[in-house]
Amino acid sequence: MKLVAASIAAAAGMTAAGAQAAPKLELVERPAERFESSIEAHKVEVRYRAALGEAEEFEVAPRDDLLEHARASRSELRHGARALDARIERAKRARSTGPSETELGLAGGVSQETLEAIASCESGGDPTAVDSSGTYYGKYQFDTGTWASVGGSGSPAAAPEAEQDYRASLLYSRAGSSPWPVCGG
Repeated sequence: MKLVAASIAAAAGMTAAGAQAAPKLELVERPAERFESSIEAHKVEVRYRAALGEAEEFEVAPRDDLLEHARASRSELRHGARALDARIERAKRARSTGPSETELGLAGGVSQETLEAIASCESGGDPTAVDSSGTYYGKYQFDTGTWASVGGSGSPAAAPEAEQDYRASLLYSRAGSSPWPVCGG
């Protein structure tokens, strides 16, 4: 019981006899501060590792992992996690714009040279082109109905160039040059 009373008095800044004991109070607080600090450091490290894992999935992870070389500070890890988040967000946006050129390829044996000739004539090769009437869009000057018929969605002029190439190759493999009466022949 005397030990409990002495502990309570020490926590209150007093010795059992009633005298001030600030050093004992300070010793009681420091382990708790170190514990909270280590919990915070662990949370930051876990957050960084999670962001790094996601960045690796999107193939945008940096070559250097902050945790591999030296003991990184919490602020460095926080900054690293934010930078990884930005890389991941850019990769997600890039993925959502459609498949890459290598994933799309060209349909039906249509050559890139054939498509380039059509695109050069139709839009000067500009994938963002819109005709003056607002009817035809993109590199191959698709109207929205034709674009939808080959699996496109939204505005053809907003689609990535590789997707426009692929959809034009689909159309060419189905209908030949007839969809481009002036530039296809």
